[in-house]
Amino acid sequence: MKKIVLGFSGGLDTSYCVKYLSEDRGYEVHSVIVNTGGFTEEELEKIEAHAYALGVKTHTTVDAVSSYYDSIIRYLVYGNVLKNNTYPLSVSAERLSQALHIAEHAKKLHADAVAHGSTGAGNDQVRFDMIFHIMIPGVEIITPIRDLKLSREAEIAYLKDKGVQMNFEKAVYSINKGLWGTSVGGKETLSSKGILPEEAWPTQVTASEAREVKLSFTKGELTGVDDRSFGHPTEAIRYLQTIAGSYGIGRDIHVGDTIIGIKGRVGFEAAAPMVILKAHHALEKHVLTKWQLNWKDQLAQFYGNWLHEGQILDPVMRDIEAFLENSQETVTGEVFVQLLPYRFQVIGIESPHDLMNSRFGKYGEMNTGFTGEDVRGFSKIFGNQVSIHHLVNTKV
Repeated sequence: MKKIVLGFSGGLDTSYCVKYLSEDRGYEVHSVIVNTGGFTEEELEKIEAHAYALGVKTHTTVDAVSSYYDSIIRYLVYGNVLKNNTYPLSVSAERLSQALHIAEHAKKLHADAVAHGSTGAGNDQVRFDMIFHIMIPGVEIITPIRDLKLSREAEIAYLKDKGVQMNFEKAVYSINKGLWGTSVGGKETLSSKGILPEEAWPTQVTASEAREVKLSFTKGELTGVDDRSFGHPTEAIRYLQTIAGSYGIGRDIHVGDTIIGIKGRVGFEAAAPMVILKAHHALEKHVLTKWQLNWKDQLAQFYGNWLHEGQILDPVMRDIEAFLENSQETVTGEVFVQLLPYRFQVIGIESPHDLMNSRFGKYGEMNTGFTGEDVRGFSKIFGNQVSIHHLVNTKV
């Protein structure tokens, strides 16, 4: 019997895939779920039980939270990456981590085929397919929902006919939770106008009093919150989320271009990611030089766009990551942030690498490193070529 590895979430689409692949196609199905920070232990146990009830041969849970951060998220922080100046790549980044782990599992089991539950309408189908083609060339990719052009109603009817018992009620809002944010889709995001109502957001606002938090960065990575230190940045991210999430911070609507050429709209909440990115950027503005910041912005924008489009395996990404990591050598210090309902503001930073140092002058007041005569000569030389241009072309 041929083996197939199925990326499994326990939802309607992947539940259909188990039954279809095992009973209609005759495959020995091995399901795998890759946890990138969106599931509790209890949820993972329920998903495993559901997979076996559907008839999988084996089910594997991969804890990818730390590796997801180490291989992807930290570079998004180093680059202060926000897609279209808005979205911290919450879902698109984790899909790549999941695809890579599914491919590794298929290798380990010497699978004849690999499957995922993507439809033919979004980005995920491209991300999964492309990584599978690169990582496990020659292994057949089967996508029942896309290939059969199935409607939700058809999937439900099929599963009921097979005697499957599960919750077939469609949630009013589609929610995808991960370490780096939670996406929220509903009727309000299907058109170009509309905002999600308060009850649609997974994290409700319970904090009302202003609160100041201190974020400690070590070479660009969040290692402490207030007076608490953490062994791995994922722990710091999760802890900050428990604080900032209750303020309703990081809620927004992202309008983006899909890989397949259509535009889409999705809500998201990402309290910890948004606070971390803005705090990290504030620290960088103090400790990096003008041209470090300039080139980081350009490379990070490309990195975020190329990552969003699934190109995590392009070697240029390793080149950019090397630059980003090297740029963080002096990004160490504390950033002070005030949290308020639905917003936050960076109060300031403290760092031994702060280039805004009073020993060299105070902006707008005085300087100690040069004289007014130095500036007079510098200004003439600095504009010399432009002066020549104007003089030559005025005469012409």
